[in-house]
Amino acid sequence: MAYIRLDLQFFADEKTEKASPKKRQDSRNKGQVPKSNDINTALILLIVFLFLWLFGGAILGTTMTDILKHVFQSYLLLEVTEQNFEMIFYDLIMQAATVLLPVLLMALIAGVFSSYIQVGALFTTEPLKMSLSKINPLKGLKRLFSMRAIVDLLKSLLKITLVGTLVFVILWFNLEDVMLLSQKTVEDGFHVIAQLTALLGVAVAVLLLFLAIPDYLYQKYDHEKQIRMSKKDIKDEHKNMDGDPKIKSKRRQKQMEMAMSRMMQEVPKADVVITNPTHFAVALRYDEENADAPIVVAKGVDFVAQKIKGLAAKHDVVTVENKPLARALYAQTDIGQQVPEDLFKAVAEVLAFVYRLKNKQVN
Repeated sequence: MAYIRLDLQFFADEKTEKASPKKRQDSRNKGQVPKSNDINTALILLIVFLFLWLFGGAILGTTMTDILKHVFQSYLLLEVTEQNFEMIFYDLIMQAATVLLPVLLMALIAGVFSSYIQVGALFTTEPLKMSLSKINPLKGLKRLFSMRAIVDLLKSLLKITLVGTLVFVILWFNLEDVMLLSQKTVEDGFHVIAQLTALLGVAVAVLLLFLAIPDYLYQKYDHEKQIRMSKKDIKDEHKNMDGDPKIKSKRRQKQMEMAMSRMMQEVPKADVVITNPTHFAVALRYDEENADAPIVVAKGVDFVAQKIKGLAAKHDVVTVENKPLARALYAQTDIGQQVPEDLFKAVAEVLAFVYRLKNKQVN
Protein backbone atom coordinates (compact mmCIF):
# COMPACT_ATOMS: atom_id res chain seq x y z
CA MET A 1 0.00 0.00 0.00
CA ALA A 2 2.85 2.37 0.77
CA TYR A 3 4.39 1.78 -2.69
CA ILE A 4 1.04 2.40 -4.38
CA ARG A 5 0.58 5.62 -2.42
CA LEU A 6 4.06 6.83 -3.42
CA ASP A 7 3.41 6.03 -7.09
CA LEU A 8 0.13 7.94 -7.01
CA GLN A 9 1.90 10.89 -5.40
CA PHE A 10 4.60 10.75 -8.09
CA PHE A 11 2.06 10.82 -10.92
CA ALA A 12 0.15 13.63 -9.22
CA ASP A 13 3.34 15.74 -9.04
CA GLU A 14 4.46 14.91 -12.59
CA LYS A 15 4.13 17.97 -14.82
CA THR A 16 2.09 16.58 -17.71
CA GLU A 17 -0.61 19.26 -18.12
CA LYS A 18 -0.48 22.38 -20.25
CA ALA A 19 -0.08 25.63 -18.37
CA SER A 20 -3.28 27.43 -17.42
CA PRO A 21 -3.93 31.02 -18.59
CA LYS A 22 -3.12 32.26 -15.08
CA LYS A 23 0.21 30.39 -15.02
CA ARG A 24 1.06 31.83 -18.44
CA GLN A 25 0.25 35.36 -17.29
CA ASP A 26 2.24 34.92 -14.07
CA SER A 27 5.23 33.65 -16.07
CA ARG A 28 4.90 36.58 -18.47
CA ASN A 29 4.81 39.06 -15.58
CA LYS A 30 8.08 37.53 -14.36
CA GLY A 31 9.66 38.00 -17.79
CA GLN A 32 9.57 34.29 -18.59
CA VAL A 33 8.55 34.34 -22.26
CA PRO A 34 9.65 32.35 -25.32
CA LYS A 35 12.27 34.46 -27.02
CA SER A 36 15.14 33.73 -29.38
CA ASN A 37 18.21 35.92 -29.02
CA ASP A 38 19.26 34.73 -32.45
CA ILE A 39 16.32 36.59 -34.00
CA ASN A 40 17.38 39.78 -32.20
CA THR A 41 20.97 39.40 -33.40
CA ALA A 42 19.99 38.57 -36.97
CA LEU A 43 17.51 41.46 -37.31
CA ILE A 44 19.92 43.99 -35.78
CA LEU A 45 22.68 42.89 -38.16
CA LEU A 46 20.34 42.89 -41.15
CA ILE A 47 18.88 46.35 -40.54
CA VAL A 48 22.22 47.93 -39.62
CA PHE A 49 24.06 46.54 -42.66
CA LEU A 50 21.16 47.39 -44.98
CA PHE A 51 21.28 50.94 -43.63
CA LEU A 52 25.05 51.11 -44.18
CA TRP A 53 24.69 49.64 -47.68
CA LEU A 54 22.00 52.14 -48.71
CA PHE A 55 23.06 55.29 -46.86
CA GLY A 56 26.57 54.61 -45.61
CA GLY A 57 28.26 56.24 -48.57
CA ALA A 58 26.29 59.46 -48.23
CA ILE A 59 26.58 59.74 -44.45
CA LEU A 60 29.82 58.06 -43.47
CA GLY A 61 31.83 58.86 -46.58
CA THR A 62 31.35 62.62 -46.43
CA THR A 63 31.74 62.82 -42.67
CA MET A 64 34.86 60.65 -42.57
CA THR A 65 36.42 62.70 -45.38
CA ASP A 66 35.76 65.91 -43.49
CA ILE A 67 37.23 64.45 -40.32
CA LEU A 68 40.41 63.32 -42.08
CA LYS A 69 40.83 66.69 -43.81
CA HIS A 70 40.36 68.52 -40.53
CA VAL A 71 42.86 66.25 -38.76
CA PHE A 72 45.60 66.66 -41.35
CA GLN A 73 44.99 70.36 -42.01
CA SER A 74 44.45 71.62 -38.48
CA TYR A 75 45.37 69.21 -35.73
CA LEU A 76 48.85 68.40 -37.09
CA LEU A 77 49.75 72.10 -36.93
CA LEU A 78 48.87 72.46 -33.24
CA GLU A 79 51.35 72.26 -30.43
CA VAL A 80 51.15 69.21 -28.17
CA THR A 81 49.74 70.77 -25.00
CA GLU A 82 47.22 69.62 -22.44
CA GLN A 83 44.61 72.14 -23.59
CA ASN A 84 45.05 71.23 -27.27
CA PHE A 85 44.89 67.52 -26.49
CA GLU A 86 41.61 67.98 -24.59
CA MET A 87 40.19 70.05 -27.45
CA ILE A 88 41.21 67.46 -30.09
CA PHE A 89 39.84 64.59 -28.02
CA TYR A 90 36.50 66.37 -27.49
CA ASP A 91 36.15 67.25 -31.18
CA LEU A 92 36.94 63.72 -32.33
CA ILE A 93 34.47 62.25 -29.80
CA MET A 94 31.68 64.56 -31.00
CA GLN A 95 32.40 63.86 -34.67
CA ALA A 96 32.53 60.10 -34.04
CA ALA A 97 29.21 60.36 -32.20
CA THR A 98 27.71 62.15 -35.18
CA VAL A 99 28.84 59.28 -37.42
CA LEU A 100 27.78 56.47 -35.10
CA LEU A 101 24.51 57.94 -33.82
CA PRO A 102 22.39 56.98 -36.89
CA VAL A 103 23.86 53.45 -36.86
CA LEU A 104 23.21 53.02 -33.13
CA LEU A 105 19.69 54.39 -33.57
CA MET A 106 18.94 51.81 -36.27
CA ALA A 107 20.34 49.07 -34.03
CA LEU A 108 18.09 50.26 -31.18
CA ILE A 109 15.01 50.28 -33.42
CA ALA A 110 15.85 46.81 -34.75
CA GLY A 111 16.34 45.43 -31.22
CA VAL A 112 13.04 46.84 -29.95
CA PHE A 113 11.19 45.64 -33.07
CA SER A 114 12.62 42.11 -32.88
CA SER A 115 11.66 41.81 -29.21
CA TYR A 116 8.17 43.20 -29.86
CA ILE A 117 7.32 40.74 -32.62
CA GLN A 118 8.32 37.86 -30.34
CA VAL A 119 6.80 38.78 -26.96
CA GLY A 120 4.65 41.86 -27.60
CA ALA A 121 4.56 44.85 -25.28
CA LEU A 122 6.10 43.79 -21.97
CA PHE A 123 7.91 45.74 -19.27
CA THR A 124 8.95 44.03 -16.05
CA THR A 125 11.77 44.45 -13.55
CA GLU A 126 11.36 40.94 -12.14
CA PRO A 127 14.46 39.49 -13.92
CA LEU A 128 16.58 42.30 -12.41
CA LYS A 129 15.78 41.32 -8.83
CA MET A 130 18.58 39.82 -6.78
CA SER A 131 18.24 36.06 -6.32
CA LEU A 132 20.76 33.73 -4.70
CA SER A 133 19.55 30.87 -6.90
CA LYS A 134 21.06 32.68 -9.90
CA ILE A 135 24.57 32.34 -8.44
CA ASN A 136 24.09 28.84 -7.05
CA PRO A 137 27.07 26.80 -8.38
CA LEU A 138 25.08 23.54 -8.32
CA LYS A 139 22.36 25.00 -10.50
CA GLY A 140 25.05 26.53 -12.71
CA LEU A 141 26.62 23.10 -13.25
CA LYS A 142 23.19 21.64 -13.91
CA ARG A 143 22.51 24.27 -16.59
CA LEU A 144 26.00 23.74 -18.02
CA PHE A 145 25.35 20.05 -18.69
CA SER A 146 21.64 20.35 -19.48
CA MET A 147 19.94 19.52 -22.75
CA ARG A 148 19.56 23.23 -23.49
CA ALA A 149 23.34 23.72 -23.18
CA ILE A 150 23.96 20.84 -25.60
CA VAL A 151 21.45 22.29 -28.07
CA ASP A 152 23.09 25.73 -27.79
CA LEU A 153 26.50 24.18 -28.44
CA LEU A 154 25.26 22.37 -31.53
CA LYS A 155 23.58 25.57 -32.76
CA SER A 156 26.79 27.54 -32.31
CA LEU A 157 28.84 24.97 -34.21
CA LEU A 158 26.28 24.92 -37.01
CA LYS A 159 26.22 28.72 -37.23
CA ILE A 160 30.02 28.98 -37.27
CA THR A 161 30.23 26.37 -40.02
CA LEU A 162 27.54 27.92 -42.22
CA VAL A 163 28.68 31.51 -41.69
CA GLY A 164 32.29 30.56 -42.44
CA THR A 165 31.20 28.74 -45.59
CA LEU A 166 29.07 31.70 -46.72
CA VAL A 167 31.88 34.21 -46.14
CA PHE A 168 34.33 31.97 -48.03
CA VAL A 169 31.94 31.68 -51.00
CA ILE A 170 31.33 35.45 -51.19
CA LEU A 171 35.04 36.23 -50.95
CA TRP A 172 35.81 33.56 -53.57
CA PHE A 173 33.42 35.13 -56.06
CA ASN A 174 34.90 38.59 -55.33
CA LEU A 175 38.50 37.41 -55.13
CA GLU A 176 39.55 39.39 -58.21
CA ASP A 177 38.39 42.71 -56.68
CA VAL A 178 40.20 41.89 -53.43
CA MET A 179 43.44 41.01 -55.24
CA LEU A 180 43.33 44.28 -57.22
CA LEU A 181 42.95 46.51 -54.13
CA SER A 182 46.68 47.34 -54.15
CA GLN A 183 46.31 48.85 -57.63
CA LYS A 184 43.35 51.10 -56.75
CA THR A 185 43.29 54.55 -55.23
CA VAL A 186 42.50 54.95 -51.55
CA GLU A 187 38.98 56.19 -52.33
CA ASP A 188 38.24 53.34 -54.76
CA GLY A 189 39.76 50.77 -52.41
CA PHE A 190 37.69 52.08 -49.52
CA HIS A 191 34.58 51.89 -51.72
CA VAL A 192 35.28 48.24 -52.67
CA ILE A 193 35.94 47.25 -49.04
CA ALA A 194 32.79 49.03 -47.86
CA GLN A 195 30.61 47.35 -50.51
CA LEU A 196 32.08 43.95 -49.77
CA THR A 197 31.66 44.41 -46.01
CA ALA A 198 28.02 45.45 -46.41
CA LEU A 199 27.38 42.47 -48.72
CA LEU A 200 28.94 40.08 -46.22
CA GLY A 201 26.96 41.62 -43.36
CA VAL A 202 23.61 41.39 -45.15
CA ALA A 203 24.25 37.84 -46.35
CA VAL A 204 25.31 36.64 -42.89
CA ALA A 205 22.32 38.39 -41.30
CA VAL A 206 19.88 36.72 -43.73
CA LEU A 207 21.47 33.34 -43.02
CA LEU A 208 21.27 33.87 -39.26
CA LEU A 209 17.64 34.95 -39.62
CA PHE A 210 16.76 31.67 -41.33
CA LEU A 211 18.65 29.75 -38.65
CA ALA A 212 16.83 31.73 -35.94
CA ILE A 213 13.38 30.48 -37.00
CA PRO A 214 13.90 26.88 -35.77
CA ASP A 215 15.64 28.31 -32.71
CA TYR A 216 12.53 30.35 -31.88
CA LEU A 217 10.35 27.27 -32.35
CA TYR A 218 12.62 25.34 -29.99
CA GLN A 219 12.56 28.17 -27.42
CA LYS A 220 8.77 28.16 -27.60
CA TYR A 221 8.67 24.39 -27.12
CA ASP A 222 11.15 24.58 -24.24
CA HIS A 223 9.16 27.39 -22.60
CA GLU A 224 5.95 25.35 -22.82
CA LYS A 225 7.81 22.45 -21.25
CA GLN A 226 9.17 24.61 -18.42
CA ILE A 227 5.75 26.03 -17.45
CA ARG A 228 3.88 22.72 -17.53
CA MET A 229 1.77 21.98 -14.49
CA SER A 230 0.95 18.85 -12.55
CA LYS A 231 -2.60 17.86 -11.72
CA LYS A 232 -1.91 18.93 -8.14
CA ASP A 233 -0.74 22.37 -9.34
CA ILE A 234 -3.98 22.83 -11.27
CA LYS A 235 -6.08 21.85 -8.26
CA ASP A 236 -4.10 24.18 -6.00
CA GLU A 237 -4.54 27.01 -8.49
CA HIS A 238 -8.30 26.46 -8.62
CA LYS A 239 -8.37 26.48 -4.84
CA ASN A 240 -6.47 29.75 -4.69
CA MET A 241 -8.65 31.36 -7.38
CA ASP A 242 -12.03 30.07 -6.23
CA GLY A 243 -11.28 29.60 -2.55
CA ASP A 244 -11.05 26.48 -0.48
CA PRO A 245 -14.36 24.50 -0.77
CA LYS A 246 -14.52 24.15 3.02
CA ILE A 247 -14.10 27.88 3.49
CA LYS A 248 -16.63 28.57 0.75
CA SER A 249 -19.08 26.20 2.44
CA LYS A 250 -18.65 27.94 5.78
CA ARG A 251 -19.01 31.34 4.12
CA ARG A 252 -22.18 30.21 2.35
CA GLN A 253 -23.55 28.80 5.62
CA LYS A 254 -22.80 32.09 7.38
CA GLN A 255 -24.57 34.05 4.65
CA MET A 256 -27.60 31.77 4.88
CA GLU A 257 -27.69 32.22 8.67
CA MET A 258 -27.52 36.01 8.28
CA ALA A 259 -30.28 35.95 5.64
CA MET A 260 -32.38 33.70 7.89
CA SER A 261 -31.86 36.06 10.82
CA ARG A 262 -32.93 39.10 8.75
CA MET A 263 -35.97 37.20 7.50
CA MET A 264 -37.02 36.17 11.00
CA GLN A 265 -36.76 39.79 12.14
CA GLU A 266 -39.47 40.68 9.61
CA VAL A 267 -41.98 38.05 10.81
CA PRO A 268 -43.27 40.10 13.80
CA LYS A 269 -43.99 42.97 11.38
CA ALA A 270 -46.12 40.77 9.09
CA ASP A 271 -49.92 41.12 8.81
CA VAL A 272 -50.55 37.41 8.30
CA VAL A 273 -48.79 34.05 8.03
CA ILE A 274 -50.37 31.63 5.55
CA THR A 275 -49.60 27.97 6.32
CA ASN A 276 -49.97 24.51 4.81
CA PRO A 277 -50.32 23.92 7.89
CA THR A 278 -47.27 21.70 8.68
CA HIS A 279 -44.85 21.98 5.72
CA PHE A 280 -45.16 25.55 4.35
CA ALA A 281 -45.39 29.00 5.89
CA VAL A 282 -45.41 32.38 4.08
CA ALA A 283 -45.52 35.72 5.95
CA LEU A 284 -47.12 38.72 4.17
CA ARG A 285 -47.12 42.43 4.93
CA TYR A 286 -49.24 45.03 3.16
CA ASP A 287 -48.23 48.70 3.19
CA GLU A 288 -50.67 50.73 1.13
CA GLU A 289 -48.44 53.81 1.00
CA ASN A 290 -45.29 52.08 -0.31
CA ALA A 291 -46.57 49.11 -2.30
CA ASP A 292 -49.46 48.26 -4.61
CA ALA A 293 -49.71 44.68 -3.36
CA PRO A 294 -48.75 42.63 -0.29
CA ILE A 295 -45.07 41.71 -0.01
CA VAL A 296 -43.59 38.38 1.05
CA VAL A 297 -41.36 39.12 4.05
CA ALA A 298 -40.59 35.51 5.05
CA LYS A 299 -41.16 31.98 3.81
CA GLY A 300 -39.95 28.49 4.63
CA VAL A 301 -40.63 24.77 4.70
CA ASP A 302 -40.59 22.22 7.48
CA PHE A 303 -38.28 23.45 10.28
CA VAL A 304 -38.18 27.04 8.99
CA ALA A 305 -41.97 27.02 8.59
CA GLN A 306 -42.40 25.88 12.17
CA LYS A 307 -40.04 28.62 13.33
CA ILE A 308 -42.00 31.27 11.39
CA LYS A 309 -45.27 30.07 12.93
CA GLY A 310 -43.72 30.08 16.38
CA LEU A 311 -42.56 33.70 15.98
CA ALA A 312 -45.97 34.66 14.61
CA ALA A 313 -47.72 33.17 17.62
CA LYS A 314 -45.27 34.83 19.99
CA HIS A 315 -45.92 38.30 18.47
CA ASP A 316 -49.68 37.84 17.93
CA VAL A 317 -49.43 37.68 14.13
CA VAL A 318 -52.55 36.00 12.70
CA THR A 319 -51.95 32.57 11.15
CA VAL A 320 -54.32 31.37 8.43
CA GLU A 321 -54.38 27.83 7.09
CA ASN A 322 -54.74 27.71 3.30
CA LYS A 323 -52.86 24.82 1.70
CA PRO A 324 -53.15 25.76 -2.02
CA LEU A 325 -52.35 29.42 -1.39
CA ALA A 326 -49.38 28.63 0.87
CA ARG A 327 -47.89 26.28 -1.72
CA ALA A 328 -48.50 28.75 -4.58
CA LEU A 329 -46.96 31.69 -2.72
CA TYR A 330 -43.90 29.65 -1.72
CA ALA A 331 -43.34 28.42 -5.30
CA GLN A 332 -44.04 31.67 -7.20
CA THR A 333 -42.47 34.37 -5.04
CA ASP A 334 -39.16 35.25 -3.43
CA ILE A 335 -38.60 37.21 -0.24
CA GLY A 336 -39.15 40.91 -0.88
CA GLN A 337 -41.35 40.36 -3.95
CA GLN A 338 -44.98 41.36 -4.31
CA VAL A 339 -47.72 38.79 -4.58
CA PRO A 340 -48.41 37.76 -8.23
CA GLU A 341 -51.55 39.10 -9.89
CA ASP A 342 -53.17 35.67 -10.22
CA LEU A 343 -53.05 35.34 -6.41
CA PHE A 344 -54.37 38.83 -5.62
CA LYS A 345 -57.96 37.69 -5.04
CA ALA A 346 -57.05 34.82 -2.71
CA VAL A 347 -54.62 36.98 -0.71
CA ALA A 348 -57.14 39.84 -0.54
CA GLU A 349 -59.73 37.49 0.96
CA VAL A 350 -57.22 36.34 3.60
CA LEU A 351 -56.24 39.92 4.46
CA ALA A 352 -59.89 40.95 4.68
CA PHE A 353 -60.47 38.12 7.10
CA VAL A 354 -57.45 39.19 9.16
CA TYR A 355 -58.56 42.84 9.27
CA ARG A 356 -62.10 41.83 10.35
CA LEU A 357 -60.58 39.63 13.04
CA LYS A 358 -58.38 42.46 14.31
CA ASN A 359 -61.31 44.89 14.34
CA LYS A 360 -63.37 42.47 16.43
CA GLN A 361 -60.49 42.10 18.88
CA VAL A 362 -60.20 45.89 19.19
CA ASN A 363 -63.95 46.34 19.72
